[in-house]
Amino acid sequence: MSTLQPLQFYFMHFMPYPDVAPSRPQGQWVDIPNRRFDPKIGHKLYKEYIDELVLADRLGYDGLVVNEHHATFYSLMPSCSVIAGALAMLTERAKICVFGTPIALTYPHRLAEEYAMLDVMSGGRLECAFPLGTGMEYWVNPINPSFARERFREGMDILMQAWTQPGPSRYDGEFYQYKYLNPFPLPYQKPHPKIYIVGSGTEETVNYAAEKGYGYSQVFTPIAGQLKSFENYRATAIKNGHMPDSETIIISAMAFVAETEEKAIEEGKEHILFYFKNLLKTDSHLNSPPGYLPVDRLRKRLQSGAGQETEVTWEGLTSIYRTALGTPNQVAERIAFWCEQAQSSKIILHLHVGDMPHWKAVKNLTLFAEEVIPRVSTSSALQVAAE
Repeated sequence: MSTLQPLQFYFMHFMPYPDVAPSRPQGQWVDIPNRRFDPKIGHKLYKEYIDELVLADRLGYDGLVVNEHHATFYSLMPSCSVIAGALAMLTERAKICVFGTPIALTYPHRLAEEYAMLDVMSGGRLECAFPLGTGMEYWVNPINPSFARERFREGMDILMQAWTQPGPSRYDGEFYQYKYLNPFPLPYQKPHPKIYIVGSGTEETVNYAAEKGYGYSQVFTPIAGQLKSFENYRATAIKNGHMPDSETIIISAMAFVAETEEKAIEEGKEHILFYFKNLLKTDSHLNSPPGYLPVDRLRKRLQSGAGQETEVTWEGLTSIYRTALGTPNQVAERIAFWCEQAQSSKIILHLHVGDMPHWKAVKNLTLFAEEVIPRVSTSSALQVAAE
């Protein structure tokens, strides 16, 4: 990995509510009965999950990642800013990455203020990633998905104006009008925290991130598709006068570390399968509300048969997603290879997955920090494998 900058390891937490409603074809999103939520269980989970994130800071992880979803057992974070605020006070060194509030679902000036507040509270440790938001979010928020992308772009323009132009300033757009755009406070970092765009490979999103010079992260798509998107992103960025480096692209992986490969599979496999079979599961109706996808993307999806019900298998998951279960050497080798392959020096790690109990997450976090990270350096993947 001689062409890469030193690797950075970020721990991401979904904060799931694992007491799912079984046998639901549409999964655990949107119309899941909220009477199934038990606040006593939720209280216990919040404490455990925040403890895991704080532990990651103490173990030396470079960043902590929180994200936001609505009306779902997939995540107990309808507001990632709340968790980020707690982490700003409870941690000392790790970056805090909000991965993040869909700007099309809120008032952009308010998000500019919230994120600036987090940056100041943390002493300049904030990083921001902006998603369009899953299709499911648009069923439970009063925003027309047909205009989601236009609102997203306008919201980003407002946020950048709020952070980079002296206020008060004026903004007159299609969706938002500000006579006095005057956020207070302003970010600790100047001109602003690092910005990434989160997507699932839509060409429009890739090009937008590249044209603006923002970083890019692609989630829950097969590795081959991600690598193609990364190539397109870099080529487009260069055409627009930006020079992306290895920190510009973020990749992610699920990992479980144990004394032997057999032990790692025994302790980690079922939790990863639970995540894909239960928490991540939706149907095409909920995932793609009318107008959410551009017409050309929708046509390609229908022609390819994507969105149809398919059986989740372990062999299928491990062949197309970054999933590493094994000894420290085995996991280190895979991580090094993936970073080299994607030319990325920033990797998000999912070390608490699905219905994983607290003790396993602590074990996994600790072993990865103490045994895997030291093995993965700026040397090549072959050197790691030879240890």
